[in-house]
Amino acid sequence: MAQSPNVNAHAAAHEKITANPKFHELVSKRRSFAWMLSTIMLGIYAGFILLIAYGKSFLGQSLSGGVTTIGFPIGVATILSAIVLTGIYVRRANTEFDELNRQILEEAR
Repeated sequence: MAQSPNVNAHAAAHEKITANPKFHELVSKRRSFAWMLSTIMLGIYAGFILLIAYGKSFLGQSLSGGVTTIGFPIGVATILSAIVLTGIYVRRANTEFDELNRQILEEAR
């Protein structure tokens, strides 16, 4: 059974793209950047969990004599760090990674 021309065209485009050195550069840059950000977030989260486990007296200290403890802003900072790291990834993806992707697609035509 013969394949449709669309399938052959897609296969040829796929081969052109995966053979492009810029494609390998994009994959490598994106992978290493994602791992770096993931490692940072894991470190922040693990640090927070360890602080909860071993620093209960520190986290339980009042900030200003009221009911708000030191643990609250540290917990909020942990959550906000995930949002900030996501924003950093999105910014780089929308600039450097998208530009490389555009170049790869342009060269595949």
